[in-house]
Amino acid sequence: MKKGYTEKNEAFLEEIRRKEGVRELRGGVLYEVVAEGEGDRQPSPRSIVTCHYKGSLISGKVFDSSYARKCPEAFRVNELISGFQIALVNMHIGDHWIVYIPSDMGYGDRGAGRDIPGHSTLIFEIELLAIG
Repeated sequence: MKKGYTEKNEAFLEEIRRKEGVRELRGGVLYEVVAEGEGDRQPSPRSIVTCHYKGSLISGKVFDSSYARKCPEAFRVNELISGFQIALVNMHIGDHWIVYIPSDMGYGDRGAGRDIPGHSTLIFEIELLAIG
């Protein structure tokens, strides 16, 4: 019997959680450090940050990418999904992380448009370039 979509996403997170080098933040947000930045400055929820990022599902399907557009994006931290906020406020300028966001810290059971089904684990590659 095939596992349902929700169960596949939960099993994926459990597998990632056991992977060497994976760390856990509040809300079950997991991350791996690709590269460490320098300095001790971190964004606050009200900060405007500039990032390069790529968002994908556990299937590998990419739903958004500033890399593909060849242009980093700027956003106010507190206007993003909870899991992305949790990651960003723990990053330093120059940090490059792979972040795994459980569905309840992302778009939950409602999903987002046609590209992100409900109950999706979101995987973001994030490079924090600047804090405004």
